[in-house]
Amino acid sequence: MNKDTALDYIQNNTIIGIKAGNQRPEFLEIWMVVVQNRIFARSWGLARRSWYNTFLENSAGEILCGETTYAIKALVPEDISDLTEEINQAYLTKYNTGHNIKYSQGIVQEKHIARTMEFIIWD
Repeated sequence: MNKDTALDYIQNNTIIGIKAGNQRPEFLEIWMVVVQNRIFARSWGLARRSWYNTFLENSAGEILCGETTYAIKALVPEDISDLTEEINQAYLTKYNTGHNIKYSQGIVQEKHIARTMEFIIWD
């Protein structure tokens, strides 16, 4: 199943490619985590032209896991308040070495929590 392969890749790799909408020619590399067999990412940059804001306007996109591209739908999860602590812990656990520590501690702050998005793979 596509989803299981993608989940395994995301759990075992720190950088995942993403394209938001259908206007971007290249993949942007971002951090993603898996919580309860669901894929989440938080926007680090708060720019108006970010992948996060693009997904708010058009939920279609793609993620790149190694050599495999998956079509996704992006959304702000309705149960985000129930998942925030688990997502925080997933970031702190996965990105806990070297220069990543500073960023993992930052991405669990409210301004980034508010920009949490879930990616659903189209089977």
